[in-house]
Amino acid sequence: MTEKPKAKCGCGRSPTGYCVGWHSLSEEDYLQKKDEYEASEKQSEEDQD
Repeated sequence: MTEKPKAKCGCGRSPTGYCVGWHSLSEEDYLQKKDEYEASEKQSEEDQD
């Protein structure tokens, strides 16, 4: 079975450029998810060092 290609982000909120469902979040929830994502990315970078 072939996986469906990811949809490009149309709302501008996705940190990856592809839709991750953040378009439906309130501004407050979006900012929280964004902070969590950035912290996770920073931790991943530190773990690789």
